[in-house]
Amino acid sequence: MSESTENASRDVVSKGRVEAGIVYSKDPADFYYMSVNVPCQNACPAWTNVPAYIRKVYEGKYAESYAINRMVNILPGILGRICSRPCEDKCRHGDSDLGHPVNICHIKRSAADLKREEPSVPRSRFAQNGKKVFIIGAGPAGLAAAHDLATVGFDVTIYESLDKPGGMLQWGIPEFRLPRNVIADETSAILDLGVTLKTGIKVGKDVSLKDLLSQYDAGLVATGCYVSRGLDAPGEDLEGVYPGLEFLMEVNAGRRLPIGKRVIVIGAGFTAFDCARTALRLGAENVSICIRGLEEELRVTADEIHEAKVEGVTIRPLLLSQIIVGQSKVEGVEFVRSRPGDLKPDGRHRSLAIPGSEFVMPADAVIVAVGQESEPLFVNDTDTKNIALNPDPVSNTTGAPRLYSAGDFTTGPSTVIASIASGRRAAERIAEDLLGWPVREWVVSIQETQVTDRQREWDYIPRVEMPKVEPPSERLDPPQREVETGFDEKLAEEESKRCYLCYLHYEIDIDRCIYCRYCIDVAPRHCIKLVEKVITNEDGAVTNLVETGNWRKVNAVVIDNDQCIRCGACLRICPMDCISVSKVQLLDRMIPSGEQNA
Repeated sequence: MSESTENASRDVVSKGRVEAGIVYSKDPADFYYMSVNVPCQNACPAWTNVPAYIRKVYEGKYAESYAINRMVNILPGILGRICSRPCEDKCRHGDSDLGHPVNICHIKRSAADLKREEPSVPRSRFAQNGKKVFIIGAGPAGLAAAHDLATVGFDVTIYESLDKPGGMLQWGIPEFRLPRNVIADETSAILDLGVTLKTGIKVGKDVSLKDLLSQYDAGLVATGCYVSRGLDAPGEDLEGVYPGLEFLMEVNAGRRLPIGKRVIVIGAGFTAFDCARTALRLGAENVSICIRGLEEELRVTADEIHEAKVEGVTIRPLLLSQIIVGQSKVEGVEFVRSRPGDLKPDGRHRSLAIPGSEFVMPADAVIVAVGQESEPLFVNDTDTKNIALNPDPVSNTTGAPRLYSAGDFTTGPSTVIASIASGRRAAERIAEDLLGWPVREWVVSIQETQVTDRQREWDYIPRVEMPKVEPPSERLDPPQREVETGFDEKLAEEESKRCYLCYLHYEIDIDRCIYCRYCIDVAPRHCIKLVEKVITNEDGAVTNLVETGNWRKVNAVVIDNDQCIRCGACLRICPMDCISVSKVQLLDRMIPSGEQNA
């Protein structure tokens, strides 16, 4: 075997600083390895260490699991209920021959629900640095940024226009999905770091942005998207027509809106579904979500669609709204039927109106939930430059000096987990700009381990679904009753068994391998391969394996960690003990003071 083939077969490069037997690497090849072989973590905007916290739940160490989550996604109990779950879409257990994705989101919630001891709150590890930062908005992005800045010694003040922190968590998500005590607990943990919260203050009205910039070293705009978009159709000003977000905010503030018995919701996102399910809890008997496209192309989770239907919501696809009908009060909506056209760049079909198919659907109330946008914010009261138009989602900067942006204000409506990730990136940028050096870094840690107790039969455990209040009729009284009741310890352990623990890396020592093929014969998938050549990229990361069935051309026996399900069968059968296991993790690491200028 050539030396180049041998070196290339090692797809974890293992270069970097060594501390207590753990390698901390910043080699691009190691980051590439993580992106391919731990797809759940790579899909998470905040890069949450999914295998690590699932393993802790399996071990019954719920507080440790919660702490692993909180290191990067800040709000585990909240996200365990309302996350959009991009990780589950990439879960290897969802491959066609392996079953259904692991219920990652609800395992996260179980750690929050079942922890018996409070995990230590990450107090500031740095002395106060004398720098002051203001944040506009106490939603997910603002809270995440405040958390990270306070942790490294900044004096942080949040200005919030409403009377409680949480942003869309508090005002835009119904209580039956997200109990308010969960929001209070997790936001309080951030404020307890020494963050000052000033509520009921609207920047641009009660205090100018220019004045704040004169009082602080830097500022962050994280005001989200609170301006509802309209249909731009006749009749939107009729009594009984509600913008979706305002509808939810009114209800979440405790006000009961008159909506009658027949409700039409126009929209296709989470807000539309929340509005529809809320309308049922206000007494509506007939609730329809009318969408332009196909139900199969909805961006909400399958669980959300299912639960809405179970509770009695009807989804009506391929309808284009034309006019909201009524005299002084809404009486219905005129729709025209549509058919799918060609595909748009986002992968969904265009909706093409069918001439002559117009009809009126009666309604006592219409809720328009077709999206939100950010409210314009000016540097001062007379400045005509709207900084809402030019925030940079990559650098988190704006057109104004020392002013940064994060979350939905920067990107437009997104998800809670994406907003948290954006807030953390903005905090990192602010800290580095003000201090002159970075305070955090992402590294790949590599550590030898013997954790190989995952059993093959666990692959056949069916996905454990979230228990819910049943029958559905009992969910509506009281209307704020949480629908999902959470995993108990037994269910949490059972579902956590299904995780393939993709952070475990199996590797064959080619020098000791005798090519006996025992590992290939016992492998449950085509994950151990006879390889003629290993293809690497410019960083040295393995991107492809050229297999061969000709023994004369075999240069190595290689474990394909992208296909490996970490059952350990190869390790147990190997007569030469030439298979090793290491734990490879993508970690967010605070840079020690001695390394800041290294």
